Amino acid sequence: MRAVYVLPFLVAVCLGNVVKQQERELEWWEKSIIYQIYPRSFADSDGDGIGDLKGITSKLEHIKEIGAGAIWLSPIFQSPMYDFGYDIADFYAIHDEFGTMEDFDELLNKANELDIKIVLDLVPNHTSNESVWFQEALNGNEKYIDYFIWEDGIIDEDGNRQPPNNWLSNFRGSAWEFREEVGKYYLHQFVVGQPDLNYRNPDVIEEMNNIIRFWLEKGVAGFRVDAVNSLFEVDKSLFGGKYPDEPLSGRTDVDPESYEYLDHIYTKDQDETYYMVYKWRDIFDEYTEKDGLSRVMMTEGYATIQNVVRYFGEGDLKGAQMPFNFDLITDVGASSGAADIKRAVDKFLTYKPVNENANWVVGNHDQSRMATRYGSSLVDGINMIVLLLPGVGVTYMGEEIGMVDGYVSWEDTVDPAGCNTNDPINYVKSSRDPERTPFQWNSEKNAGFSSADKTWLPVAEGYETLNVEVQKAAEKSHLKVYQNLANLRMERPFRYGRYDSLALNNDVFAFRRWYDGETYLVLVNMRDVDYTIDLTYFENVIGEASVVVSSIQSPKSQGDVFDVSALPVVGYEGLVLKLIV
Repeated sequence: MRAVYVLPFLVAVCLGNVVKQQERELEWWEKSIIYQIYPRSFADSDGDGIGDLKGITSKLEHIKEIGAGAIWLSPIFQSPMYDFGYDIADFYAIHDEFGTMEDFDELLNKANELDIKIVLDLVPNHTSNESVWFQEALNGNEKYIDYFIWEDGIIDEDGNRQPPNNWLSNFRGSAWEFREEVGKYYLHQFVVGQPDLNYRNPDVIEEMNNIIRFWLEKGVAGFRVDAVNSLFEVDKSLFGGKYPDEPLSGRTDVDPESYEYLDHIYTKDQDETYYMVYKWRDIFDEYTEKDGLSRVMMTEGYATIQNVVRYFGEGDLKGAQMPFNFDLITDVGASSGAADIKRAVDKFLTYKPVNENANWVVGNHDQSRMATRYGSSLVDGINMIVLLLPGVGVTYMGEEIGMVDGYVSWEDTVDPAGCNTNDPINYVKSSRDPERTPFQWNSEKNAGFSSADKTWLPVAEGYETLNVEVQKAAEKSHLKVYQNLANLRMERPFRYGRYDSLALNNDVFAFRRWYDGETYLVLVNMRDVDYTIDLTYFENVIGEASVVVSSIQSPKSQGDVFDVSALPVVGYEGLVLKLIV
């Protein structure tokens, strides 16, 4: 008889240990929403038409109110702004349009008061051609000449000097630019004003390590590493000391000046890049050991899923905690059905290491806004997916209110990706300006972004009704749905729970999160078609469920109860339900 009582006791102890192990204390970045701010477009404090650090500081309460725990800032460093901050002249100084180092310290202090972490953009692949390093190279300083990638040109049959090979810039045309001062071409995988750094030079590595340490000492909570998979080029010693041509991609829809015309096997995704990231992680962890605050590294690399997940680490080597997952940008959009969404979601979950976190991204400063790409009717549904799937949710500023791409005329276009097309008709296919238009705070002049007569980019049309102030006052709005989702993701099933998903038909994607007797069901109808849905296709889902969050299109209210075997769903509806037990 005693064994009958001992066995349940042992089972209870074991189960208790399992729960205790699962409910480990999460790092700040694991439980936060990370909110990306493009500083030029968020809030202008001094009326010059350009957003700045004081503007961001003045709006931190908005970040807190929507439930985000960290902000990631696109580059704020000193720059000639050929590529709007991604051409850095001084990695240790704040660009004067954004403010001063004192302004940054003020931002950091206010963020700390609100328990908001600050993550900066690190742009390690290149510097500006106006940087001291490049200017010293042009002056013949051998130390700094070796900071960059130089190559002799080729003399053609007519006696004219040509670039050393066929490598192309992301911004069209040759990736090589000749400088008389050195007598060679330098490599620029991006704009001409962004000479690539030479990571086969230990001095360059040490320079970047010192930059990382400087900002970690200042108190930033991590970095998003820009264009990381372009960091290394192939070792030219393997090709007789000359960089080889890259093969053609075979694409017939692009011209020979276009970056996509080539297959970039020698300028991207080189093995050395991953080990550089692992070394940077060591620096991050040094600081964590000092003060206990986990620093997060997010890496940006548009690459195959197999290459993306290598940034997590290898064997005992740790890498980035968040190699950005762009599958919800690159693989799906407005024309996608439920099966497409499921495949895109499952792809990253399948390939990532089982002990690492997923992350979900649907927009950024380089991609058409989520509401434009998916359609405004799906804003709430897509935010449900991003914020309630297992892992870290990343929000580009404006996604919480469903901001759409703005129209930017050829005359107002400033993005080099658009300007370099020299095409007043088709520039919009390349320009990133539409997703960078000013944030829409209210219905006043310039959407409350700036008091200037002219802003650096025009404010998007329709801001009078699509803005934060209007949505705060509305009974139901994208903003309020977003806030409800942010609160919901703090619940244990979303922090620790299991996950599975189904394409219930061509249009309705659904997933389940469950933990410790609680089950939530999330579904998104991708089309303007009504259905009656049977959620009992999920294992152990029977009976009734109550509505927890509903999209603004939904006729349902919080607390409404439905039979899970016959749930009515209207077009474009997004729902979060909790199973009644």
